[in-house]
Amino acid sequence: MSHRIAVIPGDGIGVEVVREASRLLTTLSEKRGLGLDLWQLDLGAERFLRDGTTMPPAVFEEIRATCSAVLLGAVGDPRVPSNQHAIDILFGFRFGLELYANIRPVRCLGERLSPLKHYGPGNIDFVVFRENTEGLYVNVGGQVRRGTVDEIAINEDINTRKGVERIIRAAFEYAKSHGRTKVHMADKSNAMRHAHELWLRVFREVAKEYPGIEAVHAYVDALAMFMVQDPSQLQVIVTCNLFGDILTDLGAALQGGLGMAGSANVHPGHTLALFEPVHGSAPPLAGKDVANPFASFLTVGLMMSHLGFEGLEALIEGTIRECIEARECTRDVGGTLGTRATSEAFHTRLLAKLG
Repeated sequence: MSHRIAVIPGDGIGVEVVREASRLLTTLSEKRGLGLDLWQLDLGAERFLRDGTTMPPAVFEEIRATCSAVLLGAVGDPRVPSNQHAIDILFGFRFGLELYANIRPVRCLGERLSPLKHYGPGNIDFVVFRENTEGLYVNVGGQVRRGTVDEIAINEDINTRKGVERIIRAAFEYAKSHGRTKVHMADKSNAMRHAHELWLRVFREVAKEYPGIEAVHAYVDALAMFMVQDPSQLQVIVTCNLFGDILTDLGAALQGGLGMAGSANVHPGHTLALFEPVHGSAPPLAGKDVANPFASFLTVGLMMSHLGFEGLEALIEGTIRECIEARECTRDVGGTLGTRATSEAFHTRLLAKLG
């Protein structure tokens, strides 16, 4: 079976790392006969500045109808203050395809990458399930008396029973299928007594269906403390959109920084999903050959597993581990190489394994 992959380079360093990730996809396809067809799309800030295009409805529908996955580089450019192109592309996929589960593995791949004494590979290994289509990010609200001393700004936190239950269930299903025995749910039900009481109640109800998995409730501030005190106690975390955004960046710090953080945006049970390295477009670094491509490679690994290609995610991770140990990597993770040279070193090692 062939798979069509829509590739959107994005902005800033997104263009550079997605170029290397595309090379990786091509290598895997050719060496393992995966039948991947990369569809390179001209979407991002440059296109928006050129003709005002963000996400054409016809392109979106073609992706929905013909693609198995989307590889998206970071979007965001200071030349577009409204960030409209980024909103239409990223949120267009997340909301338009109901990709309600943002899955962020937090796995440390090198001893020196962890900022925590006594913690590294082997005991920093958990995954965060972030609700991706509700919460504060639906942007329901408004402003009154804007620009005056009496200004009022309101954003509504939207939580539905359906949305809360399906992300919690997805976290338990992941734990069950991946041999994990504990799921933490992070909320703030002691302060947000309406919205997050729903999270706590549903978490306890769903947990009863998974008797072999320990269900642990923690307020989000306490969970953030647990992450830096003893991350080895964590296996699967599920939380709301805003808290997931914050906790996953903290998690990235435990694995060597955002340059080591990949992600998947999925609707469990559906094939079409969005995959993106989550380090941001970093405009000041663009064009300087300093961006770490490993997050994009890890993201490709997540895509391979999602599409059912067994063993390739582990192969990619293992190759990155070797590069980290040999310091064949960018400066942010202890090396001296640029983006292209790091990718070259990675591919040299990968090709030796692929034969």
